[in-house]
Amino acid sequence: MQQSMDVIDDDQIQIEDIEIRLLLEAIYQLYGYDFRAYSRASMRRRVMHRLAMSGFPSVTQMTERVLRDRQFFVILLNDLTVNVTEMYRDPEFYRAFREEVIPVLKTFPFIKIWHAGCSTGEEIYSMAILLEEEGLYDRAMLYATDIDKNVLMAAKKGIYPIDAFKQYTENYRRAGGRKSLSEYATARYDSVIMEQRLKRNIVFADHDLATDQVFGEMHVILCRNVLIYFDRPLQERVIRLFDDSLDLGGFLCLGTKESLRFSGNEDAFDVINKSLRIFRKRQIPHNA
Repeated sequence: MQQSMDVIDDDQIQIEDIEIRLLLEAIYQLYGYDFRAYSRASMRRRVMHRLAMSGFPSVTQMTERVLRDRQFFVILLNDLTVNVTEMYRDPEFYRAFREEVIPVLKTFPFIKIWHAGCSTGEEIYSMAILLEEEGLYDRAMLYATDIDKNVLMAAKKGIYPIDAFKQYTENYRRAGGRKSLSEYATARYDSVIMEQRLKRNIVFADHDLATDQVFGEMHVILCRNVLIYFDRPLQERVIRLFDDSLDLGGFLCLGTKESLRFSGNEDAFDVINKSLRIFRKRQIPHNA
């Protein structure tokens, strides 16, 4: 009897996996968002969460709703995209960036920085503050991109819960901040609004790492804690995209659980900080 139940469970999982692949294909065909090469386990977890929350008896029936109801798709999109972030997330990274990357950037007449997968914007404002404190903001242009237009709208507004700001302040201090974080934001009731001066050199744009092309001639690319949600072929595609988008001598910053190993582009970079995943594109290509 137990063996029969196991077979039924395996069959059900296989059917659900097929339904999820069809759902992701439907989303790509109708809405243009490509989650087909994201980690299967991660996608399954998020789809099944929305299935349980919505009360549909099957993924197929939920797919029907996604195809006919854009508002429901937006709800599902929020489940599928990962929007876990905070200001000065991993403070030791920002301290290392200040100490090991900023001195090089100070030698450039103009600086272009791409933050890929910017989510709701906390980390792009963290970088803007760091650049202002180092006297570099006026000659920098920051490009903040994400697949999700809704989180981009939130990033543009730069409004965050005041309770979260307490943690942001501690992160800022540990990251080597030189002032008080409150000098860069205005408190309004239960929220804080980032100062307008921090937004003047930030361009927000939607960009899909799975399908879009080079975002070119950058001096720094930050894509931290995004690649872990992609399967290996998509990770390799994105690393190639970053390699092609970086100037020689430019910096690539990944999350602490991410790596260039097995990407096919590892030899194009020197390691600046191994533990914090800061790399620099070689000024002489490795195949020269």
